[in-house]
Amino acid sequence: MASIKNLKKDINYTLGDIIEECYVADMLNPQNDSKKTEAIIDEAIETFDTLIAQLNAKGVENKKAHYKAISFELENKANELVAKINDL
Repeated sequence: MASIKNLKKDINYTLGDIIEECYVADMLNPQNDSKKTEAIIDEAIETFDTLIAQLNAKGVENKKAHYKAISFELENKANELVAKINDL
């Protein structure tokens, strides 16, 4: 099982990179509507808050499965957000 500290870092770095990529896409394509990139950024921040809240949940029966599910959810959500950025 990966440590909680490393999982928090993964969440932070992954979603931070996605937000940074949104800003880069916005700068490279100024003619595009910036509201779309703002929506992706808002979704990334909401995902961050949700995952950190799940990670800090107390009273979890099976911690290993719980953390694995959080890691899986992070991967799926990150792939979804990157696909949205690529569609811009």
